[in-house]
Amino acid sequence: MSPHSPVLPAAAAATLLLALGGCGSIEIAPEPQIPAPIVRALPAKAAVVLSGEQRNYKHTETRAGVEWQVSLGAGHTRLAHRLFEALFEEHVFVDSLEAARGLPGLDVIFEPRMEQYSFATANETGGGYYAVTIRYRVNVYAPDLQLVDSYTITGYGNSRDHSISSSEPLAAATRAAMRDAAAKFFVQFPQQPLGQKLARGEPLVAPGASAAGDGAVTKADAARIIEAVPVIEPRHERLADAPGA
Repeated sequence: MSPHSPVLPAAAAATLLLALGGCGSIEIAPEPQIPAPIVRALPAKAAVVLSGEQRNYKHTETRAGVEWQVSLGAGHTRLAHRLFEALFEEHVFVDSLEAARGLPGLDVIFEPRMEQYSFATANETGGGYYAVTIRYRVNVYAPDLQLVDSYTITGYGNSRDHSISSSEPLAAATRAAMRDAAAKFFVQFPQQPLGQKLARGEPLVAPGASAAGDGAVTKADAARIIEAVPVIEPRHERLADAPGA
């Protein structure tokens, strides 16, 4: 390199490489490492529905000629196993609601689903970091497949951009968002009315005649939000959740 040649910062160099390459592709498959939670398992048997769609969930979009592919299914599966294995004394994983019907000794059925994934790159945040928001829906059913409750959980995460690679900071921010959502559910679900009922060994009863498996959520259901103070800076949250992020 000539002594008169300008030295590009790492972030600028990465942007230049993408521009010179035309239509590129960035692929990640983040899987969170969740520490062993310190919780008292509820004395109930839970079935957890992890459908093929959720096990293979992938977010794809194209920005400025770059295709982003974020494979979230494996991470979602790992998160669900860690979460429900810690929360319940007995648990079983199935691939559909119907597969849970008639399981002996069953007290409750959970169906955790990813509803939305959004991210902002270091260029978009203007602060040298990547920000991620993941919104989950957790539907809860009685053993007869009647919908008894539904929760919305939003996880936030960010990661500083310290390299010319765009994949690792995005993966790190995604893992942080998954951990944030898991922590909220760990802490808050046992205190919810449904969690307390399961702790007392009371049977679950559907509040109305909901059609099993239709995915319908009433206005009352939508009001149930498991939400704690996010574990990242407020400015980062706003950027991660902003329109177009």
